[in-house]
Formats: sequence, C-alpha cells, structure tokens
Amino acid sequence: MHTVYFGLGSNIGDRKANCLQALAELERNGIRIIRKSRMYETAPWGVTEQPSFINMAVEAETSLRPEELLLTIKEIEKKLGRTETTRWGPRVIDIDILLFDQEIIDTTIYDETGQPLPLVIPHPFIQEREFVLKPLAEIAPDLLHPVLVKTIKELIASLKT
Repeated sequence: MHTVYFGLGSNIGDRKANCLQALAELERNGIRIIRKSRMYETAPWGVTEQPSFINMAVEAETSLRPEELLLTIKEIEKKLGRTETTRWGPRVIDIDILLFDQEIIDTTIYDETGQPLPLVIPHPFIQEREFVLKPLAEIAPDLLHPVLVKTIKELIASLKT
C-alpha cells in the first residue's frame, strides 16, 4: 500500500458538500481515507477575482500507482461536475496529489482521449500555498517534503517570515 496526501478544494456550489462527495468517491475507488483535516475557507490563489474556496487535506492509502491515481481523480472530478476553465479558475472540485510516499515524479501521462496530464509529485506549489500547508500541517506536521527536505510545519513557518 502507498500513502498519499491530497489537497481538496471547491468554490462553486455547495463547497463543503462537494468536498465530502469527493471523499466518498475516493473511498468508492479503493482509496482508503486515513485522516482528514478540517475544512478551511480560503481566499483564491492565482486568479483572485472569484469566490472563496473551501480547502482541506487528506491522508489516504491506495494500491494504485501514481499514474493510475491521477487518472482516477480526474474521473472523480468529472463525475462531480468539474469542467476545464482557466488555470486556477473557479471549480466545483479540485483534487490534487500533494505527496505520494516519498516519491519524486515529473512526467506526463495521457487520458483515454489522448489529453496530456502533467504528473508532478510533490505538487510544485505546496511551499507557496498556505491553503495547502495549513490543513496538511493539521494532519501531518512532521511529514517530510522529499525535494525541499523540510517538514510541513517548517514550510508553514517559513511562509510567515
């Protein structure tokens, strides 16, 4: 089994319900939820002219490899009503793979339609996003970022300086 950490976010519709539905879909797809953070209301990042988000972090176990996991979460997002918009724009649900074991991956895979999907683990913006670090620190403060070689609590502390 692999340990994976996800970041979930929603800013369209019933944001909390969207996150809860995403959790249920992850479980239905063989991804066992171990721990989850509280839900945090956060300001948008990147594109700031949009509604606030609900964000949370989740620790889970899966037998899926990272490539299979990415395809699975993309299908879950579609099932829950996500459509592609502008980068960092509004969305019904966003499920990001933050960390997968202690693996470092930077590749592209392709979905069933041939669309390229970047697979970058650890997620490249973890250290810049308080809305990711704060919920992640709630459930795994001592988790080590395999590239930056800092714990989540060290990364969140460095945001405040």
